[in-house]
Amino acid sequence: MAKESLTPVIRTTLTADICRKMVSHLIRGVWSEGEKIPPERELCQKLGVGRASLREALKALEIMGMIETRLGDGTYVCKRSDFFSRPLLWAIAGSSEADARELIEARTLIEVELAGLAAERATPQDLKLIAEQLRHMEKAKSNPQEFVQADVNFHLAIGQAAASRILMNALHLIRNLLQQWILSAVDIEGVAEKACAQHKRVLQAIEKRDDAAARKEMRKHLHDMAGFVPQKQTGRRGTRGRDK
Repeated sequence: MAKESLTPVIRTTLTADICRKMVSHLIRGVWSEGEKIPPERELCQKLGVGRASLREALKALEIMGMIETRLGDGTYVCKRSDFFSRPLLWAIAGSSEADARELIEARTLIEVELAGLAAERATPQDLKLIAEQLRHMEKAKSNPQEFVQADVNFHLAIGQAAASRILMNALHLIRNLLQQWILSAVDIEGVAEKACAQHKRVLQAIEKRDDAAARKEMRKHLHDMAGFVPQKQTGRRGTRGRDK
């Protein structure tokens, strides 16, 4: 049986070289989160490349979730937790319901434990921040985008209160992958109200330093919210205005 022969190595393209150099800058923090990177003309001069090759590299970095272009404003560095999460989101969004369920199981394992740890470790400042995000949620019920951001921040505040860096990093990735599903769930009648009520019970358990209750309330909340994931995949049954 003939062995597969080695083939010549394809030479790296200029775009790939630009991309590699810029990824190095981003990973090493030379450009920090939220920072506006230099304009195209300046980058072209510093890198010694043409605008067409630079734009291809910037497009690749945006697809990877490392930078974002704001129309009429410029290009900014994304949060480090966003790095490489966008391709994962696209892959999971187009995958089977079973795959989505596995992701939700992972989220539950992480967030239930974080809630318990927060009940044990939260400082007064941590509790204040969690409560503040809950208030933002209650005020933003009629604004899906703001509500989802406050929802995300509520869970991140609990993660911060848990003082577990590894679990917190895992939470960042899971939350990024689930954010679009959360946004679709908010459109369903009564979901925002239910989420606020459940978040309030989680907060009360954390404030009472009852780690068992905090884990129980968080598990129930995530279990209930998980029920809305398939609805997005199958046409979002029960959304407002369905029978209009």
